[in-house]
Amino acid sequence: MAVEFSNSDVRNIEIEGVGPERIRARVFRSADEASMEVASIVAAKIKKRASEGRMLVLGLPTGSTPVPFFRELCRYHVEEGLSFSNLICFQLDEYYQLPEDSIHSYANFLRREFYSQVDVAEENIHSLDGNVEEDELYNYCAAFETKIAEVGGIDIQLLGVGRSGHVGFNEPGSPASTTTRAVTLDKLTRIDAAEEFLGLERVPAKALTMGIETIMKARKIIIMAWGKAKAQIVKDSIEGDVTPGVPPTILQHHSNSFFFLDIDSAEGLTRFNTPWLVGPCRWDDRLIRKAVVWLCLRVDKPVLKLTDRHYYDNGLGDLLTKRGPSNRINIKVFNDLQHTITGWPGGKPNVEDHSRPERRQPYPKRVVVFSPHPDDDVISMGGTLSRLVVQNHDVHVAYQTSGNMAVADEYILKYLHFLESYEDVFDLPGDATGKINSKLKAFLAGKHPEQIDSPEIRKLKGLVRRGEAVAACGYFGISEDRLHFLDLPFYETGAIEKRPPGEADIEKVEELLQRIRPHQIFAAGDLADPHGTHKVCIEIVLEALARLKSRNESWLDECWLWLYRGAWQEWELDKVDMAVPISPDELAAKTTAILKHTSQKDGALFMGEDHREFWQRAEDRNRATAQLYDKLGMAEYEAFEVFVRSDY
Repeated sequence: MAVEFSNSDVRNIEIEGVGPERIRARVFRSADEASMEVASIVAAKIKKRASEGRMLVLGLPTGSTPVPFFRELCRYHVEEGLSFSNLICFQLDEYYQLPEDSIHSYANFLRREFYSQVDVAEENIHSLDGNVEEDELYNYCAAFETKIAEVGGIDIQLLGVGRSGHVGFNEPGSPASTTTRAVTLDKLTRIDAAEEFLGLERVPAKALTMGIETIMKARKIIIMAWGKAKAQIVKDSIEGDVTPGVPPTILQHHSNSFFFLDIDSAEGLTRFNTPWLVGPCRWDDRLIRKAVVWLCLRVDKPVLKLTDRHYYDNGLGDLLTKRGPSNRINIKVFNDLQHTITGWPGGKPNVEDHSRPERRQPYPKRVVVFSPHPDDDVISMGGTLSRLVVQNHDVHVAYQTSGNMAVADEYILKYLHFLESYEDVFDLPGDATGKINSKLKAFLAGKHPEQIDSPEIRKLKGLVRRGEAVAACGYFGISEDRLHFLDLPFYETGAIEKRPPGEADIEKVEELLQRIRPHQIFAAGDLADPHGTHKVCIEIVLEALARLKSRNESWLDECWLWLYRGAWQEWELDKVDMAVPISPDELAAKTTAILKHTSQKDGALFMGEDHREFWQRAEDRNRATAQLYDKLGMAEYEAFEVFVRSDY
């Protein structure tokens, strides 16, 4: 039977043999849904083994990927009384030569996220010791393998996958014959961990890991991957040839292995990216646009120059048969793309607006721009922000978090020095400031790499970010009384690991929206990292809107939600509902506003592997979008900022 796909399909079922897929993959709407399914599989197996009086041996992964899985397992224990007394656990990997009490230790991570919350017997927990002496490593790793064999082998091995392709810490190039051992970490693996460690130089260079052969001996293997950043490695693993350069491909040789994915990590798979190459499709407007854009780039032709032959020769005969001829499809997609473009992001008054992305009325509009960090607004939509102000809309910017984690200690020392000099210049009486400065300097001087900043330091760092946001918005003519610094509590831990969003977070956003009653909301829809701040921030906004909607707030009938993306990626054209052209002067003004965030310049914290400054990333991304519109045959612009409308 043929499987039909539409652009909005999410197949949260196991599909075998779809197109070029060589490993079974199950795709879910979210990481949470996928994690719940994995947890239910494990829970069911634990119950079955318990009824048989047998133990279940589980290989446990670490890192951010399995966090929602562990939370769901803990829920089974607390709410449904599931006992883990018949569970034996083996840790997959561990950093080498970290302090035993380090918050970055994966043994401590497993204890914190799982063991301490359930009833796994201590003698059934087998951790990897990252502080074994080097001359003892061989024997230690061999003994770990022996422990696995003595309990009959691993029943279910759970895995994540890194962007480099590592499973456990088996980096690209790891032979299939490897067992538990010490390894040197790939640079990309260390870059991905740099934010957690507050700097690349603090990430260990070595680790311990179960080997490929150890993993392949498990009776069942489940590999989990979430987020857009994993899409390419997921595609390579599931659809590519088996190669040591991509360690997960070896799972193609395992008879009982599965990928569990969210829709973002699965988007590179052929059945989602180019489903017309897999089988018949249900051709909705978005899928048609996606296919035509793909075809234009493939044959290097603008939309209106595509012919029937182009469609037939590139696997789109089905579209031509159902919606053709090509000229009809081309004109429809051309008009569809053309109608996304508007220089009036708040709607243009006194004009016919049926083909425009935004309504002309009401005018002017009340607008709330949600910015997860204090610079996401100008980085992601600075040109649009400026347009909204110039076109006389009442623009408010709500900064959801303080962003204090991204301020280096050196910045605070610079300001402390300024305060001391200020006292000297004006010969101010008393030494209260000097005593406070001395205390803060002493803290920073004695601060060890894993130490959380004191509340005073965190507040000062937050004030740095706040002042920069005021300067950036002031440059666009947005007054300080239109800026709202929410400092949502979930973020204010002082550590990379944040709290789950709570009532206080949602209530703050809900109160702001109720007070302003906006006609437009702009929010970050950047979900590349499913455990990142941006994801939490949009979830809080959506929950606040859902609660207001449940109370039948009438102003919501006129309120539209527009989603932008952040510094690392842009919306694909098949998803875009509004494209705001940015002139050369406007792009330069946007860059100036970004540069007001001086603490985020010159090698700021958490830049990732991309060493371009944020203003460079923004300019490159906005120009690339304009170039893409140009290639498709639209008018040529300097740059574009693009948005997706959400029905929330």
